[in-house]
Amino acid sequence: MSGWDRRGFLKASMASVASAALAACAQGGATAPSAGTRKSVGKSVMGLVVPAMAEVRVGLIGVGERGVGYIHHFNNIEGARITAICDTDPQVLDRARKIMAEQGDNQVAYFGQGELAYRDLLAREDVDIVVISTPWEWHHPMAKDTMLAGKHACVEVPMGLSLTELWDLVDTAELTQRNCMMLENVCYGRDELMVLNMVRQGVFGELLHGEAAYIHELRWQMKEMERKTGSWRTKYHSQINGNLYPTHGLGPVSQYMNINRGDRFDYLSSMSSPAVGRAAYAKREFAADHPRNAMNYICGDMNTSLIKTVRGRTIMVQHDTTTPRPYSRHNLIQGSNGVFAGFPNRIALENGGRGSYHDWDLDMEHWYGKYDHPLWLRMGAEAEKNGGHGGMDFLMCWRLIYCLRNAEPLDQDVYDGAAWSAVQPLSAMSVADRGNSKDFPDFTRGLWQSAKPLGIVG
Repeated sequence: MSGWDRRGFLKASMASVASAALAACAQGGATAPSAGTRKSVGKSVMGLVVPAMAEVRVGLIGVGERGVGYIHHFNNIEGARITAICDTDPQVLDRARKIMAEQGDNQVAYFGQGELAYRDLLAREDVDIVVISTPWEWHHPMAKDTMLAGKHACVEVPMGLSLTELWDLVDTAELTQRNCMMLENVCYGRDELMVLNMVRQGVFGELLHGEAAYIHELRWQMKEMERKTGSWRTKYHSQINGNLYPTHGLGPVSQYMNINRGDRFDYLSSMSSPAVGRAAYAKREFAADHPRNAMNYICGDMNTSLIKTVRGRTIMVQHDTTTPRPYSRHNLIQGSNGVFAGFPNRIALENGGRGSYHDWDLDMEHWYGKYDHPLWLRMGAEAEKNGGHGGMDFLMCWRLIYCLRNAEPLDQDVYDGAAWSAVQPLSAMSVADRGNSKDFPDFTRGLWQSAKPLGIVG
């Protein structure tokens, strides 16, 4: 147990599950601390470096729709070895066994008896990092228990569902001196990496404004009743009116703007459109007495939130998984010299462009050739071969293992995950309060002012 008392760990685990249940009942934020800086219970993990690992032993909790990809990715990364897998769905766990057997690895330990079976995985000595790909309500307790067990937590988005949960993960990371990285894969997309490189080289001038989104029609997931993502994710549309899933678009924009590394989120104002699409879809696609028609869908079909940073910049964040429209993350960054916008990719510059800034430049090959990120130049072909949203999933996993094997700080830390995830509870608070602004906590406890920006690595 890496120095942690097992009885104390189990007691803490139960407390984590209990606190998660309480937080889930108050996701609107009425009982959550709204802002400010709390006294640290440990030492900052800003720029945390842990001893180099010759081999990174990986435990996986949740290998369903999202988690199964991690089996393939880590099996194809030098220096990584999957040693334990946990999932409470027997079909999913059997699939994981078959995949590992096909890879010639029959030494993996499997766990799946009961919803707390993951604690048996955490008790193993042959696990260094734990990748958590479970329903949202389990992210906080599992990540906390992982760190209390002396292991590094790598948790899917969002990192937590309330400010209370997010503060708890920051406190636990600082207490245990363990990494808690939210696995925001979009930060490793080719376009996002290129734009980060362009921002660092000053192509867009002084940054002023960003736009981020998760616009992805997912009503079809409502038909997943017994398993898969829709079986648990649909309920949140009847529990929270706000931005349910903010981090995919917001993560890259935050890195462009050096959030928590020279600037930070200050406050947020949020409004939601009427909630009509889910109820209409249920009425059209299901029998009148179907459980989906008994749900009261309260989450507005489109949520729009505006963030003001301490340095005065603005960010628009949108969420819509209901209306019929093309996929978009916006991925827009506006500076004093011009703008990049995604979906489709386009650039307009006052100085250094290839035409008038009144017209969009849609030819990205020129810009790739000039500003492709060194990490993509080094690993892009391998990433595309191994896949996962165009290669970003594999590249994220490869970079994670590289940092741990070479004693380098991770690209995303617990403060990033907390700040980006905080948009969900804060947006719900703002929507419930006629769009009035809500303050972001300073999860870094003031260290954002001196923290170094994320470098151009590779």
